[in-house]
Amino acid sequence: MTGSPAYAGNDTLYISATPNVIASLHTAMPDVATSTFVTSADGLKLHARCHGRRVEGIPPVICLPGLTHTAAHFEPLATALANDPAHPRQVIALDYRGRGLSDYDPHPANYNVQTELADVLAVTEALACQPAVFVGTSRGGILSMLLATVRPEIMAGAVLNDIGPVIELEGLIHIKSYVGKLPRLQSFEQGAAILRRLFETQFPKLTPEDWLTAARRTFKQEGDRLVPTYDVALAKTLESVDAEHPLPPLWDAFDALAGMPVMAIRGGHSRLLSAETLQAMAARHPALEILEVPDQGHPPLLAETAVIARIADFIDRCAERARP
Repeated sequence: MTGSPAYAGNDTLYISATPNVIASLHTAMPDVATSTFVTSADGLKLHARCHGRRVEGIPPVICLPGLTHTAAHFEPLATALANDPAHPRQVIALDYRGRGLSDYDPHPANYNVQTELADVLAVTEALACQPAVFVGTSRGGILSMLLATVRPEIMAGAVLNDIGPVIELEGLIHIKSYVGKLPRLQSFEQGAAILRRLFETQFPKLTPEDWLTAARRTFKQEGDRLVPTYDVALAKTLESVDAEHPLPPLWDAFDALAGMPVMAIRGGHSRLLSAETLQAMAARHPALEILEVPDQGHPPLLAETAVIARIADFIDRCAERARP
């Protein structure tokens, strides 16, 4: 499922993508979430949702969403981690270009992992939030693995949410079937009905209120209709996906995570990450921590108390390992 609601209020900072421009940002960061904008190398405005303050000795948490997800997908997790009275953490959730409150790219060919990886590096450097624990959902997990191949020193650990080196074709084709192709909608209730039809078999225990919340994260009001919270041109990134063109495996990128703590989360009904791939990941990374979320598909919501507690414990272990 996709999405994010619009953020309201005057809690906004605008900065450029240079590492030394905001030396005092972390000490000035309020406990409430703020929206920060960073300028990409090619001039686009990139949005990051910042929760909590930097805590000495605890690496910040960088949340990287899925293909059509936004920073709001991480609101339950980010709010819980930042407001944990025992171990408060700084959490920064990104909107990639073409998603959420970030600028849409006039050149859809730039919606690719190479450009998005450069954007992630620009934001993390501008916000001086390195090293960090990266929590990557789906595409965000791919970016986390690729990041380990080029800048492993800025990673204190990685959480891969329903993604691995082998991406199942069935799941990709399902994603291709709806990205950029949802019907014109007039209400969030209609949006909830569409999402339920698309995903109920993967998320059988969500309530009507849950589906409505998902719709408010997936769509935004634009005039007299609802539109997705992402650029529909993202559909072009999936045009070549078919049975004859599966994505190549990313084992080399996964192996780049070998020197750091890694947690892999899989939805029990996932169509994108198979149980067999998860077992192969564990064989190549013996210290891999595995969490399976029952009654959820792709991707797990990371909103349940028990799931958040497991992620928080993993982050704390990353912090302990990073201490001299």
